[in-house]
Amino acid sequence: MKKLSFLLFFACFALQIKAQSTSGGITTATPFLLISSDARAGGMGDVGVATSSDAFSIFHNPAKAAFNKNKISIGLNYTPWLRNLTDDIFVGNASYINRFKENSAWGVDIKYFSLGQIPTNVLPIGGSLPVSTGTINPSEFAITGIYSLKLSEKFSMGIGLKYINSNLASGQNNNSIDAVNSFAVDVSGYYQSEEDNYGSINGRYRLGFNITNIGPKVEYTPGVENFIPTNAKFGGGFDFIFDSNNILGLNLEFTKLLVPSSSTASTRGWFEGMFTSLGDRSFSEELKETTWALGAEYLYNNAFALRAGFFHESEEKGQRQFLTLGTGFTAKAFTLDLSYLVNTSAVNNPLENTLRFSLSFDLGEIYEDY
Repeated sequence: MKKLSFLLFFACFALQIKAQSTSGGITTATPFLLISSDARAGGMGDVGVATSSDAFSIFHNPAKAAFNKNKISIGLNYTPWLRNLTDDIFVGNASYINRFKENSAWGVDIKYFSLGQIPTNVLPIGGSLPVSTGTINPSEFAITGIYSLKLSEKFSMGIGLKYINSNLASGQNNNSIDAVNSFAVDVSGYYQSEEDNYGSINGRYRLGFNITNIGPKVEYTPGVENFIPTNAKFGGGFDFIFDSNNILGLNLEFTKLLVPSSSTASTRGWFEGMFTSLGDRSFSEELKETTWALGAEYLYNNAFALRAGFFHESEEKGQRQFLTLGTGFTAKAFTLDLSYLVNTSAVNNPLENTLRFSLSFDLGEIYEDY
């Protein structure tokens, strides 16, 4: 069963990457880098590039860290994966943000993907039954360090440097799959307006972009190069501030994988491929390769949150479509967020029937950006 879950795991990711490619079936290495890291975003259709800053901003938009409300934010996240099939595949995440000055912040994020224990077998020469050769323990992880700087009272930019390790044959000798060790860069921007009056209510709008995983190709097998999932996100949001205790935030986000989808992709370098991916198909095809998501968050007294969202992908490019629900509870410096995904597509989702949760802690000085 675990071996089956391992194969299904890669099948799920193949669907996810194909969703952002053409019928040519271009795939990427290290797709775990695209997994949303927290339950707050998970309750809003995985949006996060233009939401307010929190402990998990490093994944969604590092530039938001310079607008972090507290001096220090710590986030912990655990996400079961393919829980309908197995109980030992998960994504774990830990994040730390330090806004050490009024206009700047730094942070570190660690993401770990465990694929559990996979039994391996061989068929002896002349034998009719496979013989067990032990187990492998495939896993992947990434460590990201970021720096965020306010260029004005309303706009900031962030940069991240990422180390990536992918070892899909850990524990097995004489295998033909090499471990991957590589690096990537993230570049992001964030705009947050001042609170203003809009007739009967006050409001604030936010804009953001994040280009992640900009880096060289990698090789699992000598001589066979694979793109890593360079990804562009951009979006906006608006907070309806009814009074000091009642705030409703609405967010819209678009995502496009910056990996070439033409038949000549293998001949292109990673830097060239990132730019040519925006025009190597017709305009209508490029639009189909762009996913969009809507997210809503109602916040009461900065202590209780209700969330909902919807994620949409073209039926021709992967057909990931799902609704999400979520909630959050804050007590002093501690916040617990929960989310649940309802699949609305014929394509299975690895998070179906899974409750995700995140913990975060906000400590130290409070900055008056709001």
